[in-house]
Amino acid sequence: MTFTKDIFESYRNTPVRMLEIGVYKGGSLDMWREYFGEDATIFGIDIDAECAAYATPPNQVRIGSQDDPHFLRSVTEEIGPLDIVLDDGSHIGRHQRASFDTLFPAVKEGGLYVIEDLHTSYWPVSHEGGYRRKGTAIEHVKTMIDDMHGWYHRKAITTPAKDQIGAIHIYDSMVVLEKRTIKRPTHTIAG
Repeated sequence: MTFTKDIFESYRNTPVRMLEIGVYKGGSLDMWREYFGEDATIFGIDIDAECAAYATPPNQVRIGSQDDPHFLRSVTEEIGPLDIVLDDGSHIGRHQRASFDTLFPAVKEGGLYVIEDLHTSYWPVSHEGGYRRKGTAIEHVKTMIDDMHGWYHRKAITTPAKDQIGAIHIYDSMVVLEKRTIKRPTHTIAG
């Protein structure tokens, strides 16, 4: 099975709303348009103003930083509730965290938040990373796994949306978080 078939198939030919962080020359926006279909709303964001010229309508690009909560909120207000966020931006942990903290609340129930290129979490010089270095995206994901299971331990919870993370799928260099409200588990003895 392929990643897209498993994760994105249910969104094909629907009015999906997708935000991609990191546009570069716009090719991925066209790819997503072809994959999801004409009913999709596809926005990209990038810090490079030249990227806006690469958007093929009806795809749209907004210029701003992924670690600017005010900018991100203005984009989500324009698009509306999101089905998919794909973070392929700077790959710097603090930027990925700022984007997640701002955008995950804007993802619809049942939606997806995807972070690509997690391997950069291990690159110390260019991406402020390092093996088990605090503040990287990979360490944030590990914390989310612990926080998702916070019902079963007594440690501090640091993921504000921990009861909205229904599943965490980890692939080589990528994580997919499913937004689904989780209720406190109960224990029932039967028999």
